[in-house]
Amino acid sequence: MNGNNEIKNLEPKIVWDIFDNITKYPRPSKKEEKIIAYIEDFANNLGLKIKKDEIGNLTIKKPATAGMENKKSICIQAHVDMVCEKNRDVEFDFDNDSIQTYIDGDWVKAKGTTLGADNGMGLAMGMAVLASNDLKHPEFELLCTIDEETGLTGAIQLGTDLLTSDLLINLDTEEDGHFTIGCAGGINTNIKYDYDKILVNGNYICYEIGLKGLMGGHSGIEINDGRSNSISLLSRMLVELSNVLEFKLNSVEGGNKHNAIPREAFATIAINENDSDKLNAFLVKFESVVKEEIITKEVNFEIISSKIETFKFYMTDDLKTRLINALFSCPTGVIRMNPDINTLVQTSLNLAVITTTEDSINILTSQRSLRESEKFSITDRINSLFELSGADVKNSDGYPAWQPNVNSELVKSSISIYEKLYGKKPIVETIHAGLECGLVGEKYPKMDMISFGPTLKEVHTPNEKIQISTVATCWEYLVKLLENLPNKN
Repeated sequence: MNGNNEIKNLEPKIVWDIFDNITKYPRPSKKEEKIIAYIEDFANNLGLKIKKDEIGNLTIKKPATAGMENKKSICIQAHVDMVCEKNRDVEFDFDNDSIQTYIDGDWVKAKGTTLGADNGMGLAMGMAVLASNDLKHPEFELLCTIDEETGLTGAIQLGTDLLTSDLLINLDTEEDGHFTIGCAGGINTNIKYDYDKILVNGNYICYEIGLKGLMGGHSGIEINDGRSNSISLLSRMLVELSNVLEFKLNSVEGGNKHNAIPREAFATIAINENDSDKLNAFLVKFESVVKEEIITKEVNFEIISSKIETFKFYMTDDLKTRLINALFSCPTGVIRMNPDINTLVQTSLNLAVITTTEDSINILTSQRSLRESEKFSITDRINSLFELSGADVKNSDGYPAWQPNVNSELVKSSISIYEKLYGKKPIVETIHAGLECGLVGEKYPKMDMISFGPTLKEVHTPNEKIQISTVATCWEYLVKLLENLPNKN
C-alpha cells in the first residue's frame, strides 16, 4: 500500500505515524476487517492481550505503569469505521484504496474524499498510548468499536463482559477545548415504494437533471448551519417542474449516508420532444431563484442537465406524484431548538438518501433528539407522511441519548487539569451529534465518561480536515489527564 508520508513529519510523531498507517487501510462501515487485522497485529507485536465480543468489537489491555496501580482504571474508546464520501467525478475505491492525505497550512486533508480523521485520530491516540514507553497511566484498555457511522451497531451490541475500566474517555468530539458530557439519541427510518412502471412508448427525449455543489456536512453537527439538503431541493424542483410541463420520472438518486447532509441529487426524466426549450428555461429560472435564497451559504451550488439515452421504463403518474409530493413535504433540518440553551439543537431530521432500483425506490431518513419522546414523535410524523403516500415504512432500533452526569468525578477532574494546564476553562457541553457513550453506559452503568478530541471540520464530506495544532494540544492534555486520574475508592 502506498501512502503519503508527509504527515509522518508532524508532531506528536507517534500519533501521526499511527494515523498515517490507519489511512492506508480501507475501513468502510461493515467492512472493517482490514483495519481490525492491523490493530490486532499492532497489539500482538506489543505483546498485549486482545479480547473480542461476538459482533467484532475488541479491547486491548495494558497494565498500569509503576506507581499508578492505585488509580482508577481507564478506557479510551474510538470507532474504527469511517464515512466514505467522494464527489461524483472522483475515481476512488473505498474498499481497496488508501486515503491520499496532504497538508494545507495548519490542516491535514484528503484528495477528493473524506479523510477518516473521524474517528481515525481518536483511534491513533488510543493506539499511541498502547505503544508509548514513557507515559504514566493506570490500568488501561483501548476499546475499538465497529460500524458506528451506519447506526452505532458495534456499541448497540457491545458485549457486557468486554470492559473492566472504571472510567471512559471517548475521543470522538470534534472541537478542541470542548468537553462533551451528553448527546442526542437517534433513530433511522427506511422507506420503500414498489416501482410501479410503464414501458416507454412515444416520442420522448430523456434527460438527467439535478443539482450539486452543496456543502453537505455532518447531520448532527452542521444541521443548524443553514446548509441546504440536495434531496429536498430536488423534490422542490420536480414539483415545480410538474406545474410547467408534463414529464415522466424514471429514477431519483441522492445522498449516501444517514448522518451526512446530502450534497448532490439527480433525477432521470423523459419529456415530449417539443418541450426541450421549456425545460431549459425552467432550469435556468429555478437555479437563479434558489441561488438568491442560498448563495451566502452555498456558493458552489449549480443545476446540471444533460441528454441521456432513452430508458426502458418510467414510473406511473400515480407513483411519481405520490413520491415527489411526499419528498417535498418531508421536513428536514432543525425541528426544534432546546428551550433552555438557545444554541443547542433539540430535535432534527435529515432526509439522507434516496436510491432507485428496478423494483423499488428507497429512502432513508435520520432523526435525532435530546429527548426520547421527541425522537419518537418526529419518527411517527415521518411514518405517517410516507405511509399516507403508499410507502412501506420500517424504523431501526435506534440509540439512546447520553444524559449528562452533573456529579461526574471524571468531568470535575478533567476540568481542573485543563485549567491548570492552559489557564482557562474548557467548554463543557451537551451536543446534538450522536456518540457511543450512551450505549456503552447502558451496558456499563457504573462507568464514568467524558468525550473530547482535536478540531475537525466538514466531517462526512470530501472537504473533511483536521487541525494539526489541536492534535498536539489534545495529545498533551490526554497525557496529563492519564497521569492525574482519581484514586480508587
